[in-house]
Amino acid sequence: MNGLDDVVAAETVLSDVDGAGGRLTIRGFPLEAIAGKMSFEAVVELLFRGFFRQRPDAATLKGSLGRARVDAFARMVPLLDRLAAIPLYDGVRAGVALMPDGDSLEDALRLVAAPAVLTTALIRARSSRALIAPSADFGHAADIARMLGRDCGGEVLDAYLVTVSDHGLNASTFAARVVASTQAGLTSSALAGLGALKGPLHGGAPGPIIAMLDAIAAEGDARAWIERELAEGRRIMGFGHRIYRVRDPRADALKTALRRAPRDDQRLAFAELVERTALEVLRRAKPGRSLQTNVEFYTAVLLEAAGFPADAFTCVFAMGRIAGWIAHAREQAMTGRLIRPQSRYVGPEIAFAA
Repeated sequence: MNGLDDVVAAETVLSDVDGAGGRLTIRGFPLEAIAGKMSFEAVVELLFRGFFRQRPDAATLKGSLGRARVDAFARMVPLLDRLAAIPLYDGVRAGVALMPDGDSLEDALRLVAAPAVLTTALIRARSSRALIAPSADFGHAADIARMLGRDCGGEVLDAYLVTVSDHGLNASTFAARVVASTQAGLTSSALAGLGALKGPLHGGAPGPIIAMLDAIAAEGDARAWIERELAEGRRIMGFGHRIYRVRDPRADALKTALRRAPRDDQRLAFAELVERTALEVLRRAKPGRSLQTNVEFYTAVLLEAAGFPADAFTCVFAMGRIAGWIAHAREQAMTGRLIRPQSRYVGPEIAFAA
C-alpha cells in the first residue's frame, strides 16, 4: 500500500497513461497526434472544456491567454526584486501564491500565464538584464521565447508544453486534486502541484542531466563514465520510469520536436550517442529491469537548446503541467468528493500505568 501503487483514486476524462504499452492519451488524442501538431493554447482549451461556466473558445484563447500574461506581469513587476533574491523555483512559486484564489476561467488563464511570465522575468532580473514585457499579440510559447530574449525556439517549446501538459494521476496532479477536493480555489490547488513538482523524484530531475552530459563530454568516453556510475551505485539520470515499462512516449515526442526545430546538431547527436550507450550498458548491467529513456532526458536537451538555464527546467515543466493541474482541480471540485484516505497505525501500543 505504500505509495498507493495500483490504487484507483479518481476517475478522469483528461488523460490515460498506458505504462505497459507506452502510450499517453490526452482527452482521446494520442500524444503523437498533438505534440508538434496542436498548439499549447489548443490543448489548454481541450483540457479546460466543460469545466468552466464560460466555455473556453479555441479561436479566442490565444488572445485571452496573452492578456492573462500581460495581467500577471503587471501584478508581479513590483515584487521581482524580492522574488529574484531567492532560488528561481521558489520565486516562481511565491509569485503564483499571490494570484487570486478563484475558480473562474479568468483565474485559470492567469495561473497558466504566471509561471511563464515569472520564470522569464526572474531569469533576466537575476542577470541584471532589462525585463521584456509580454505581448498579447504572440502565441504562448513564442511569447515565452521572446520574453526570455530569444528570437526563435517557440515552436520546439510549444511542443514541449503540449507534451507535459497532463500525465494521469502523477504526484503533483494528485496533490492538486486533494486540495481541490476541499473546495479550495485554483491557486491553492496549483500551489500544491508546484510543491510536489519541486522534488527530484518528480519534476526536479531534468536539470542534473545537463551536468551528466557535460561530465561525459569532458571525459570523452560515455561507456566508461556510465559503467563507473553504475558500479558506484548511482542512478543514470533520464532512464527508467515508475509507470512505463517500455519507452516513455514523451521522449520520442521531444526528440521529434528537436529534429524539426533550429538546434545545435552536435549537442543533439552527442545526446543520442549517450542515450544509445546508456541503453546498451543498462541492458547488460540490469537484465531483469526495463530501463528505457524517459521524458527527462530529452527535456534537458530541448530546454537547453531553448535557452533556459538548468535551474529553470522544473519551472518550465510547471509552465506546461499547470494546465493539467487546473483541469484536474476543476474536475475534482465538480465531480469528486473530499479525498480522505485511511491510514493504518503501526506505532507502539498504549502503555497504561499500573
